[in-house]
Amino acid sequence: MSQALNELIDALKHLPGLGPRSAQRLAHYLLNHDRAAAKRLARALARAAEVLVHCAECNTFSETPVCARCADPARDRSVVCVVETPADLEALDAAHVFQGCYYVLMGRLSPLDGIGPKALGIEKLLARIARPEVQEVVLATNFTAEGEATAQWLAERIAAAVPTCKITRLARGVPVGGELEYADPATIAYAWHDRRALIDQQS
Repeated sequence: MSQALNELIDALKHLPGLGPRSAQRLAHYLLNHDRAAAKRLARALARAAEVLVHCAECNTFSETPVCARCADPARDRSVVCVVETPADLEALDAAHVFQGCYYVLMGRLSPLDGIGPKALGIEKLLARIARPEVQEVVLATNFTAEGEATAQWLAERIAAAVPTCKITRLARGVPVGGELEYADPATIAYAWHDRRALIDQQS
């Protein structure tokens, strides 16, 4: 096998859900059936890697230091919704139930995968929540075991760092084990409107 093909397969197999055999099949397909698509993919990936940065406010991908959502003066600055991925942010925004601000963790706690609190940039999130205008944090991590653990851990950290902040969690309109990216807008809307407090800070 050529070195160039080996390098392509090695790069592809690091993508989520692609093992060595799947990566090999995908590489063969792109090269044998759709070279034009392969070239477009290469150009798009190279450009994205060059121009995209993390938004200084919400941590999602952006071509500018502050993304368009965070720069929008119409957004409600008193509520911050915490999600795992940019795809989750887009899914929530498509439901048209939330007009506040977001924060993207870019992951979730997963000790088995070596992802701990430092990898999620929790200190940056806590600094955002500590701003005087922030009154509520909505924890919208996914309803997987890791997502639930992340939400509970975040709730405890936020409660300790910012005792005056209300902490809520999406209701289970999203199925247990489900992910926001694959939920329909009606399900997301139901979960949003039925969110609940995780920690009672009034007592």
